[in-house]
Amino acid sequence: MDLKELTTFRTIIQEGTFSKAAARLNYAQSTVTNQIQRLEKELGIKLFKRGWDAELTPSGKVYAEEVDKLIQHWNYVLDQAKSLQKEEKGTLHIGVSETMTASLLPAVLHRFRALKPQIECHFTVGNADMLAQSLLQNTLDFAITGEPHDISALRFEHLYDEKISFIVSKNHPYADAPTVSMKALYDYPLFVGGKTCLYHMRLVKEFAGYSGTPFLYTVSQISAIPSFVQQIPSVGAVLSSLQLPPDIVHLEVNMKEPLIPIGILQLSKLQYRSSASTLFLQCLKKELELWRRT
Repeated sequence: MDLKELTTFRTIIQEGTFSKAAARLNYAQSTVTNQIQRLEKELGIKLFKRGWDAELTPSGKVYAEEVDKLIQHWNYVLDQAKSLQKEEKGTLHIGVSETMTASLLPAVLHRFRALKPQIECHFTVGNADMLAQSLLQNTLDFAITGEPHDISALRFEHLYDEKISFIVSKNHPYADAPTVSMKALYDYPLFVGGKTCLYHMRLVKEFAGYSGTPFLYTVSQISAIPSFVQQIPSVGAVLSSLQLPPDIVHLEVNMKEPLIPIGILQLSKLQYRSSASTLFLQCLKKELELWRRT
């Protein structure tokens, strides 16, 4: 059994006849017939009822349900073999949340590059919903982000939690307060991420428990929020891993649900990751272990 035989079997099912499958695969019809005969001999079962239409036998129907998984597994094995080559080359397309680009990502890439210097990495920075759409459009191999709202065609593997953090300038009246209530935030304009950001929606839900709503400015780039807070008497809502300027401080705010789950997002139908993807995620998990210890 080889990949060509499996591909031919699947193509016959898709096209409906041996002749159409041969035309699509650019094979002689005798080649298609011989490949199926070899496959049937190796399996010890008849896959098709002989005739003009390629009608599956009961055994063939059972086998047909597994053929896509077999082809995917075969490609995975071939990919693993290629990864053992000394000069492995290729490209990974990875989606990441904005705060990760300034915290964990440089260390992860440094570790990965030491192991696979010939693998290029292209990073797309965005929020969970945007990265989910990119995955569904097959423009990303995987993403490291929050869990999007619609996850029906995706799989989310939790890695760690980001905490929503509130920030002010050092000369702000709240800067020296031991704790600040959510209601007290209403007294100042609040700078938050864009409306599709997970933590923005979490904040809206939190504020729904109080009367009225705070005055919000939305900034799609979270890393820009400290600049606004530096110059405008206000409060910023960011994630705790965001690196802050020295004149910006965190506030201790009593929030009911401050944690945002962060994890690996990929297509649910994906059975196997490439060896490069697997290695990159191993590097990520190793850096996460070191990060938690500090």
